Amino acid sequence: MRKALALPTVAIAAAAFPLLTTSPALADHDGSYQADLVALNQSGVSGTGMVTLEGNSATVMIEADGFLAGAPHAQHFHIAAQGQCPTDAADEDGDGFVSVTEGAPFYGAIGTSLTTSGDTSPDSGLAIDRFPTADDGSISYERTFDVTEDVQQSFAAGTAVLVLHGVDKDGSGAYDGDVMSDLDPSLPMEATAPAACAPLVAAQMGTAPNGGAETGAGSTAGTEQQTAIGVGAVALVGAAAAGAVAYRRRQADQA
Repeated sequence: MRKALALPTVAIAAAAFPLLTTSPALADHDGSYQADLVALNQSGVSGTGMVTLEGNSATVMIEADGFLAGAPHAQHFHIAAQGQCPTDAADEDGDGFVSVTEGAPFYGAIGTSLTTSGDTSPDSGLAIDRFPTADDGSISYERTFDVTEDVQQSFAAGTAVLVLHGVDKDGSGAYDGDVMSDLDPSLPMEATAPAACAPLVAAQMGTAPNGGAETGAGSTAGTEQQTAIGVGAVALVGAAAAGAVAYRRRQADQA
């Protein structure tokens, strides 16, 4: 009798056990990322960026000030390099600017263009009419859109960098000067030179959404509940098995 009872008990326990470990699997890149912007090219820009990734979807929020007022400012995720920002020492040609090209070995190529509308691919990297304008010298940006697989991989690898462009190096109140852009020779370097930069790093404890502790790879909300359900299920199986054994023993004693 005991052998006959043991087999279904083990089978029930095996069926319940996956509840201990089964929870919605998050992709490696899912979670929140923060960027604490540092000025480049003596721009005086400061601010923060926050990116929340869930699958293909990215929600981006940027709050920054110190920009040339009334001018558009390109902004991008740069990817797949060192995941770092250059210093002013990266001005290899000595023209007084750290250009986009000179910064690329540190922060990489454009992965996503953080436009206000429409396309967000690298093809829109210079779509000046669709980037934020710093009306009062500040930018407040929020948008949700899909990101490509290479961008997702860069976040997971720790090589995604937020870069904002456009500096008034000579203080004239406009994009001008004799040095022309390395990206578009018809534009002054001031229009495209990086103004601020920061690696996008997994957000620390305390910045998590409600419902779970931030791990850097997404919220743990729901995991605790799944585990509790699994433990409860196994406990119930054990209680049921013990009750069945006791019942069988009583039946045998009465016989």
